[in-house]
Amino acid sequence: MERNQEIALTQMRKSVEKLGSSTDSYGEKTLMRFLIARSMNPEKAAKMFCQWKKWRAEMVPLGYITDSEVADESAAEKVYLQGLSKNGYPVLIIKVNKHFPSKDQVQFKKFVVHALDKTIASLFKGREIGNEKFIGILDLQNITYSNVDVRGMITGFQFLQAYYPERLATCYLLHMPQFFVTIWRFICRFLDKATQQKMRIVISEEQKEEFIREVGEDILPEEYGGRAKLVLLQDVAVNHYHKVEE
Repeated sequence: MERNQEIALTQMRKSVEKLGSSTDSYGEKTLMRFLIARSMNPEKAAKMFCQWKKWRAEMVPLGYITDSEVADESAAEKVYLQGLSKNGYPVLIIKVNKHFPSKDQVQFKKFVVHALDKTIASLFKGREIGNEKFIGILDLQNITYSNVDVRGMITGFQFLQAYYPERLATCYLLHMPQFFVTIWRFICRFLDKATQQKMRIVISEEQKEEFIREVGEDILPEEYGGRAKLVLLQDVAVNHYHKVEE
């Protein structure tokens, strides 16, 4: 670790203590995610870290979201969790044409957390390291206006930015219909610069080839140019799921 990173980490730990919290039991790689997300500013990173701890305690008091808490959202069978990409990242696929704006916003938010936690935990080899990342795929094929959930998408991305800093490696958007372009531009107004830079809209043949190459044919489902089968999120068994960020 570079000297300036060590100094920033030390300052961040002190700032967290000043805010009445603690970084005990959190490793350097976890704390570095918050520092990177806040441009290596220790005070801002400390504030973000404390807000995340408070949110986690309120949103996920058990340390994980139980399947029964998100049963309705899971029943839609819209989220899939594949194996690891070429770079070793789990791949989370969302079929937006199976999603409809939720009347139960509490359950929807819990489902977002459930999906993100399970995706990250699928990388754990006995324990969390702290710098695990994942690849997201938003499949917009055959969506209609009834599938459009601007509020839900903004909530998902805001959770990702505020509570899962530096977890997203890349997010690919596939089969974007023309009517969604304006909607996506609006949603992008709620994304910070770092998140926007991780978005990849796949349109041209060249982009499709790069997408397949980056993710890997072995774990990409056949309908996306790979050789794998789709695996539902609820069908994936994850060890130490309850250990996420504890």
